[in-house]
Amino acid sequence: MAAAEGKMETKLIDGKAIAALVRAEVKNLTEELKEQKGVTPGLAMMLVGDRQDSQSYVKNKKKAATEVGFHVVDVHLPDTVTQEELLAEVKKLNDDPEVHGILVQLPLPDHIEEATVLKSIRVDKDADGFAAENVGNLCLKGGDAPLAVPCTPAGCVELLQRSGVKVAGKSATVLGRSNLNGMPMAQMLLSMDATVTTCHSKTENIEQYLRNADIVVAAIGQAEFVRGAWLKPGCVVIDVGINSIDDDTKKAGSRLVGDVKFDEAMGVASAITPVPGGVGPMTIAMLLRNTLSLARQSAGLPRLPLRRDVPVA
Repeated sequence: MAAAEGKMETKLIDGKAIAALVRAEVKNLTEELKEQKGVTPGLAMMLVGDRQDSQSYVKNKKKAATEVGFHVVDVHLPDTVTQEELLAEVKKLNDDPEVHGILVQLPLPDHIEEATVLKSIRVDKDADGFAAENVGNLCLKGGDAPLAVPCTPAGCVELLQRSGVKVAGKSATVLGRSNLNGMPMAQMLLSMDATVTTCHSKTENIEQYLRNADIVVAAIGQAEFVRGAWLKPGCVVIDVGINSIDDDTKKAGSRLVGDVKFDEAMGVASAITPVPGGVGPMTIAMLLRNTLSLARQSAGLPRLPLRRDVPVA
């Protein structure tokens, strides 16, 4: 995007376009797997209850999985299902040789222990990459590689790689330490030889860490928290946040923004992901990639590595 006078030109990192590239690669590799091994990647999606947001997320995931040629198993249970009944459904999927990845859409009803359900998924079918064994292997240097990696952080790595961003030797600051985003994101950047700082709700003077960061990954869930004046000129910003704020100029009365004040970051950062259209589309694309990788491993083929040389988009 063109720079205003006296400001840096800031490149928009197009998550929609990069996610389309990933999905196309998954589709091609899926066809190869079918031809070479007679294996069709199978993804099972479990939805409990009738939350509209969860239904929408699952619908989008099913559509994407079908488009790349996956075998899709749809398990939709009422919100009155007991934990024992839900665990029995997970066991069926664990035992189904045509299912290579299992996804349980969160949140679950209050009477069900999410941790117990997620632990019941076999590690070799952990499509989300949340299993303790996968997370542990992600953190270990020189040990076994994880069978799958958390989708959103993996999508952030993919955006960096396909945008030609040099990570090794750079200073990276991750805002947030959640199990889903911040913690695995920091580990992935560390594995790429960045020097990583993690900031969180108890960090004092967060802006001082951002001012020295070559790469900023914001994943704290606070609308427009990061100000442009806090950023190091020329840094790369990956904005994981998706927050709704009031906007009377919009028909819906609201709009989506990230964790970074976008208009202030423009002209300071050398590259930034927009919200929407940045990190969001990558999550489903990397879920598909995880499932394909699990299917390949079940057929005795090597996993698909996350860190690799890829063409710059």
